[in-house]
Amino acid sequence: MAMKIRLARGGSKKRPFYRIVAADSRMPRDGRFIEKLGTYNPLLPKDSEERVKMDMERVQYWLGQGAQPTDRIARMLEAAGVREKAERNNPNKGTPGEKAKARAEEKAEKASVATAAPAEEAPAEEAAE
Repeated sequence: MAMKIRLARGGSKKRPFYRIVAADSRMPRDGRFIEKLGTYNPLLPKDSEERVKMDMERVQYWLGQGAQPTDRIARMLEAAGVREKAERNNPNKGTPGEKAKARAEEKAEKASVATAAPAEEAPAEEAAE
């Protein structure tokens, strides 16, 4: 059985609240789970101790049994000092989108036309004198 340690969403619309659960990976996100390991409340401030609560003994047990944490849970475990910090690489994160690139090209084109136009007018005025 492929086990995951993951978040199960609760709470009402636009007021999320998550349970940290150990579940079979084939089960639905908010469906059946084996054990509740803690809670996560993203609405609380980041420095609050109440934001993430985990039963570390049980988390260690499930990790020992081969359960794989999801990306978000892995980050929470890194912050708690249970896991080593993983190296992440997302080279596309800082690149602008297509519309932003198009706007930048238009702006550069307008700027080049604006700088070229006064240079063309200056010799014409000197020739007229």
